[in-house]
Amino acid sequence: MAESKWLDDTEQQAWRSLLVLTYIGLPELERTFRAHGLVQVEYGLLVQLSEHPEGLRLCDLAESMNVSQSRLSHRMNKLLDRGVVEVRPSPEDGRVSIAYITRKGIELVEQVAPGHASDVRRLIFDHLKPAQVAALADALAAVAAGLRPGGGC
Repeated sequence: MAESKWLDDTEQQAWRSLLVLTYIGLPELERTFRAHGLVQVEYGLLVQLSEHPEGLRLCDLAESMNVSQSRLSHRMNKLLDRGVVEVRPSPEDGRVSIAYITRKGIELVEQVAPGHASDVRRLIFDHLKPAQVAALADALAAVAAGLRPGGGC
C-alpha cells in the first residue's frame, strides 16, 4: 500500500480556505436563490438554458450540472410547474428531449442575477486584487477541467 503524500503548508492553507468558502460562503449565496423560490442547482439550470436559446438535450444539461438524471428530472419538474422551462421532443430524434428556457424563465434569471452577482462579488472578489482574481480563475479552471466528466451522453 502506497504511503499518503501529505499536504504542504500552502496546500493546507488553500484547502482550509476552500472549506470556509464551502461551509460559509456557499450557504450565504443560497439565500439569494431561496428569496426567489429556487435552489442553486435550479438557478444553474436556468442559466445554462439561458445561454443556449436553441435548447439543450436533457442528458447534456444533466452532465453540464453534474446531476443525475433523476435529480435533473425532479428539478426540471419543479421548473416546468413554474412555467420557466419547457421540454419538447427533438425535431431530429423524437426519442431525445430538449429543454428550453421560457420568457418567464429569462425574466426570473434577470431578477436573480443582479443579487447573485452582488453576493459573489461581496463574498469573493471584493477581497482580492486583480492579479489574485486572474490567478484564482486560472487555478480553478485547471481544477474544474480535471473534475469534469468527459463521457458525453
